[in-house]
Amino acid sequence: MPFCASCGTQTEGRFCAKCGAPVGAPAQTAGAPPANPAGGPPPPTVTAAPMAQNVAGALCYVLGLVTGILFLVLEPYKNDRLIRFHAFQSIFLHLAVIVIWIVFGIVMGIMLHIVGFFFGAILWPLFGLACLALWIYMLIATYQGKTVVLPVIGPLAQQQA
Repeated sequence: MPFCASCGTQTEGRFCAKCGAPVGAPAQTAGAPPANPAGGPPPPTVTAAPMAQNVAGALCYVLGLVTGILFLVLEPYKNDRLIRFHAFQSIFLHLAVIVIWIVFGIVMGIMLHIVGFFFGAILWPLFGLACLALWIYMLIATYQGKTVVLPVIGPLAQQQA
């Protein structure tokens, strides 16, 4: 049975149950920093992003403008090209839906007076349903790791990322 190099107790796994040191690793004295053979500054530590790319990319679409801008500002994600693409595409998609919603609302208001209630009562909910379906599709596809480039705004987002 191996012994812990730090505290000397018997261990049964890969880590010591008493002090938590890995079994088979050389012992370090308490309070001493790890040795750097070059004598210079310590090597930079690599920190992983708290979320996977697919999760962060999907979260860019959750609240449109808000989460898109948020992921463009947050530190570990603003340097990732794929997450920046999804953030820009989310922002552009949300802005496009807002503009189309306003224009469509004006056209539907005019159409209600000219054609009648039935025409506007069918097209307006269908447009909202199409926007909802596109939003859900973008969330699911991005979470699955697919990169969906939308027809007009996708190339703009690729240029910005």
